Amino acid sequence: MKVPFVDLSTQYRTLQKPLTRAIQNVLKDTQFIQGAEVTLFEKEFAKFQGAGYCIGVNSGTDALILGIKALHLPFGSEVIIPVHTFIATALGATQNNLTPVFVDADPDDYGMDLADLKKKITSKTKAIIAVHLYGQPEKIDEIKKIIKDSNIHLIEDACQAHGAMYKGKKVGTFGVFSAFSFYPGKNLGAYGDSGAVITNYAKVAKQVKLLREYGQEKKYHHTILGTNTRLDTMQAAILRTKLPYLDRWNTLRQKWAAYYSKKLMKGIMTPKIIVGRRSVFHLYVVQVDKRDNLLRVLIKHGIQTLIHYPIPLHLQPAFKYLGYKKGDFPNAERISRKIISLPMHPDLTKKQVDFVIDTIKKFYES
Repeated sequence: MKVPFVDLSTQYRTLQKPLTRAIQNVLKDTQFIQGAEVTLFEKEFAKFQGAGYCIGVNSGTDALILGIKALHLPFGSEVIIPVHTFIATALGATQNNLTPVFVDADPDDYGMDLADLKKKITSKTKAIIAVHLYGQPEKIDEIKKIIKDSNIHLIEDACQAHGAMYKGKKVGTFGVFSAFSFYPGKNLGAYGDSGAVITNYAKVAKQVKLLREYGQEKKYHHTILGTNTRLDTMQAAILRTKLPYLDRWNTLRQKWAAYYSKKLMKGIMTPKIIVGRRSVFHLYVVQVDKRDNLLRVLIKHGIQTLIHYPIPLHLQPAFKYLGYKKGDFPNAERISRKIISLPMHPDLTKKQVDFVIDTIKKFYES
């Protein structure tokens, strides 16, 4: 049996007719850049998130870069970032000539270790990026309490958390802005790179809109130095078609996550269900012994699995200049040796999930 990590082909077959119509409408309209579908998607996704503004951009990475640029942080500022995350989180700082300061992982929820966070705050700290990793909301209230009496901005990296809830409210509206990615494999995915900035601050929204399109208020009138990172009209049309299905897809992810957690054997650390924090399980990540051996067995049996993420940021050669060394972030280093991401998508079947679970059990029983 083949069990894909993500099954975009089944999703396409289900939505083939409305997707074809959406794509054909764009082709007929020929407004491929900043067409009407972009504005419509921005309004609809802002409403879905409960936010005042949504600005479509080329990727989640660009959403972080432009959002931070819009804050006009002073030269030499430090941005605190979890060390256990995808590199794009840190690029939001480095591409703005800011210094990333890493924080160790919380072994319970894979977010930031709050004790380490407190230690890393200095007079140069101007922002903290809370990452809703794997679709699990971060500890928003606790982080806000730590920075309560400061001028430190809270930024949300929600690139894996479309529709995730924190205390009854969708993530993405707790900070000065949030970044979303619509990479094809995300809970809400386009058919290419796409992203968005969500914010409730008009000044931030205005700046990001200028930055994404050459810094121009109107054609050929450039008030600031910007770049070219717009949401493609075709991708916006695809995202608009998929958005009404997102809640249902998230519910199915939660169903399969619960089934995994119930059926997997003791000794495997499954994701913790935390009161007030509703994960949308972009990824279903467990911690296991003999991880690399298990990975090989699963792949041999046709079960696609990945590791998110095998190397903490402080050990990446790209960040060697920061001066971190092995052992500086023990939680993240230990987690990176034990985690494995099992197949997770709305179109899983019980037969597939049972096959994954049985294969894991047989590996440990042998």
